[in-house]
Amino acid sequence: MQNKKEQQNKDFDKWNEEKKEINLKKVSYNFFFYEREVWWSSLGVNVGIETDGKNENFERPVLIIKKFNGNMVWVLPLTSKEHKGFYYQKINYDSGVSWAHLSQIRTISTKRLLRKVGTISETEFIKVINKLIDYIKIETPTFL
Repeated sequence: MQNKKEQQNKDFDKWNEEKKEINLKKVSYNFFFYEREVWWSSLGVNVGIETDGKNENFERPVLIIKKFNGNMVWVLPLTSKEHKGFYYQKINYDSGVSWAHLSQIRTISTKRLLRKVGTISETEFIKVINKLIDYIKIETPTFL
């Protein structure tokens, strides 16, 4: 959880300039990416406790969960810090160990994808998907 000082130190102005550059980026027809892949992505500076990127590109590794088309994907932000509990799923892949933050699933433009890190196994991907399904399943709808 972020404290007030961390929230005040967010550089929204710098991120806004970076975001303008990302928006101008052209996605090549031969730019390939697939579900199960881990990519560094420009997630940016976000509001409150939404997962931020870091470094000069405001980047963070993400796991591609669903490819909709050449321009849009669902991703889960990843962290190298160990987390336990219902909101996270540990994944092992060729570049190490990460934890997927299930409550931070988001749709992003493929213009945000920077570079591929690796691919998780089908077994690991199924674990993530099953935990994500359990996470979003509503046992008792609140509107009844």
